[in-house]
Amino acid sequence: MNSTLIKNITLIGVVNGEVIENTSIAIENGKIKEFGSDVSQNSSSYSHVIDCEDGFLMPGFVDAHVHLLANGFRNEDYMRDPLSYYFYKGLNAAKLTLEAGITTVRDCGLADYGFKLAAAEKLFPSPKIQISVMPLSITGGHFDVTLKSGHDMIVKYPGLPHPICNGVEGVIAKTREVARAGADFIKVMATGGTTSANDKTDDIQFNIKELKAIVDEADRLDRKVATHCHGHGGLELSIKAGVHSIEHGTSVDKKNAKLMIDKNIFLVPTFSVMKNQEIAAKNRTLQENKIEGTLKLVEIHKENIELAYNQGVTMAMGTDSGVQEHGDNLGELDYFVKMGMSPLEAIITGTLNSAKCLAVEDSVGSIEVGKNADLVFTKKNPLDDISILKNRNNILMVFQDGFVVKNLIGIP
Repeated sequence: MNSTLIKNITLIGVVNGEVIENTSIAIENGKIKEFGSDVSQNSSSYSHVIDCEDGFLMPGFVDAHVHLLANGFRNEDYMRDPLSYYFYKGLNAAKLTLEAGITTVRDCGLADYGFKLAAAEKLFPSPKIQISVMPLSITGGHFDVTLKSGHDMIVKYPGLPHPICNGVEGVIAKTREVARAGADFIKVMATGGTTSANDKTDDIQFNIKELKAIVDEADRLDRKVATHCHGHGGLELSIKAGVHSIEHGTSVDKKNAKLMIDKNIFLVPTFSVMKNQEIAAKNRTLQENKIEGTLKLVEIHKENIELAYNQGVTMAMGTDSGVQEHGDNLGELDYFVKMGMSPLEAIITGTLNSAKCLAVEDSVGSIEVGKNADLVFTKKNPLDDISILKNRNNILMVFQDGFVVKNLIGIP
């Protein structure tokens, strides 16, 4: 029997977000067995005892929007690099993400079934992964990376469907194809993006008949739908179609915020990538014709996400890592706090709320008896300063299913 006792700890993120000081937690066979002030009295019965000396233990974090197989979506990488190198970089991204305290992710495009399977079999250090395999895009849409030369820059190999689909029959077929390829959920590009080769952020992609067909077919296949939305038109159609989550949500307004609440649609704001795009625009490393629009978009995003929060829209944490550097994921919590959340609320958003978005709240997302022992330890108090979590060096230990997968404090 594999058993661990962690003592002298403050637990953050117990049932209902409770904080319990100076306590202990027992782990047995990868699950949380019990916690409380009297647990340490039975320390001799455990194979491992960890004295955390008044540190802080939280649930493992859940990033609801990553791209583990992407590293900036640079076209020249796909042209130059061998396919094997593409996967090796993915292994490194997964390791960095896990070391940042992210024990579960929802990959919104490019991670395939083989990558997920290898992660599940612990062939490399990685968060647990839900995959969409490949986002759905219209011709000329956000994930159509065909250049004006006619060269298609999308990565290609067996088992990875092409993203392009059009018309009701086409989108139904593509939904079935990505599901066959192993997708746990369906990712759809409902608007253009800041770095799109062929569209603008406010461009509507799929029409309502196409979006509804995707949602209906995904529902038949027991999958949920997440849509990339910047512009108001695509966001409005996504809500009308009944998607499960809206990514970015730049143009959300009071009317649509209310509809999202009524329909239980999650909002994944991805502040981190928006800040990244703002920096790129100010440094003029974006395409010249994208700079002005991106700076305006970032300001609109900040205002509207705060509006949605104040209206009561349920949010999950997502970073869009892969567009930006991997391993800085918990910086997203700092943006939540700057928006108006308390540090505890931000932690709950990045754990239990995000677990609910992935429909895995029965096993992860909070410190509760019977849940998987996916846990994060730090010596500094994130309730005093949430920004300490964005530095991976402050994440001293990470547990996944009860096993220590990161250890910076030398505990055997």
